[in-house]
Amino acid sequence: MIEINVCIGSACHLKGSYDVIKRLQSMIDEKKLCEEVLVKAAFCLGECMQAVAVKIGEEEKVYSVNMKNVDWFFNEHIQKEVN
Repeated sequence: MIEINVCIGSACHLKGSYDVIKRLQSMIDEKKLCEEVLVKAAFCLGECMQAVAVKIGEEEKVYSVNMKNVDWFFNEHIQKEVN
């Protein structure tokens, strides 16, 4: 199971974290990946100056995701991992 942790702290909330969560969940549903991918809310991932902070599982890397790049992020980092 791949876990996507999306920051919902104050800065990320203001930058659209809930919209990012909704889009990620929508893509998971569309691609029928509910058994393979889980989206979880997280508090401060330490990247408050970027867009919405997102981590994949236990990776150290924190990605900066917004509504303009969320589809690319999912296809590039999640979809490839599932396949």
